[in-house]
Amino acid sequence: MGETKTKISDLKPGMNGVSLVARVISVEPSRTISTRSGLRTITEAVVGDETGKVKLTMWGKALTSKLKEGDSIEIRNAWTTAFKGVVQLNVGGEENIRVGLEEALPEPEKIPEKYPQAPEGYRPERRGAPRRFQRPRRPYRRERSTDFSEEE
Repeated sequence: MGETKTKISDLKPGMNGVSLVARVISVEPSRTISTRSGLRTITEAVVGDETGKVKLTMWGKALTSKLKEGDSIEIRNAWTTAFKGVVQLNVGGEENIRVGLEEALPEPEKIPEKYPQAPEGYRPERRGAPRRFQRPRRPYRRERSTDFSEEE
């Protein structure tokens, strides 16, 4: 694989196609949430490398029982978002996470407590359908038409 691996400290909001290697620090139980496209299962974890930690959200049921604390993992084709000024990593699909690498990663207790931050004043791009009415609507006024031809 010739892809370059990103370090956690280099993560910025709005990145796509992110690949990195990290150690699993903690894993939360899976839960089902309601989204615009229906119910989805997510699993959240905290992962880290020698540069810091990041919250990882894994979308999909297939990943729920795969990860354990202390595992070293490779994440491919992930994307970043920001919540309350902190960058978060998202990945969808079981095929984008590989567990059990022989990569030299620090032990969980040696990973710095440093989370990547969004730039000051960062506002995410709005997703979804564009708003229909950008300016206030005028009240509907029915006007009488005077160009009816009168019978002669």
